[in-house]
Amino acid sequence: MIFNTTHYNAEDQDLINDVLGKPFSFFQSFRMGGIGSKRMIVDEVSPQLTQVMNKVSDINYGNIELRPNGILVMINKGLKNFTWAIPYRQLVIYKTYGLSIHAEGKFIRFRNNKMFQENRSFFKKMIRLKVESQEKYGIPAYE
Repeated sequence: MIFNTTHYNAEDQDLINDVLGKPFSFFQSFRMGGIGSKRMIVDEVSPQLTQVMNKVSDINYGNIELRPNGILVMINKGLKNFTWAIPYRQLVIYKTYGLSIHAEGKFIRFRNNKMFQENRSFFKKMIRLKVESQEKYGIPAYE
């Protein structure tokens, strides 16, 4: 599900909270060492996500936020913000030249550069939470 989160919309926030769970509390995020990634450069997206990318040759940025039952991929398009809500059960991660996140027949690929390298511990945390979520619901985790 992709939401336009430029302005606060209570219905969208309720739907995100229902699917992915409420955001981690301040103390939970402090214990986890943070729940958000640093800003990364978006290299490529699937055709279904092209409407949330800049049409001109501007650099597209995105970041990821962890939730108890999934992740939020936030993309900036000029002055607009778009959020892609992905439950852990649909999340597929590939380590190619950068990092590729797939779900719902869509994908986003982040560039492998200095900003990407600084997020290495965040990605390990994201994968750990995905595996824990799968184990909780009895889904076999493949490594």
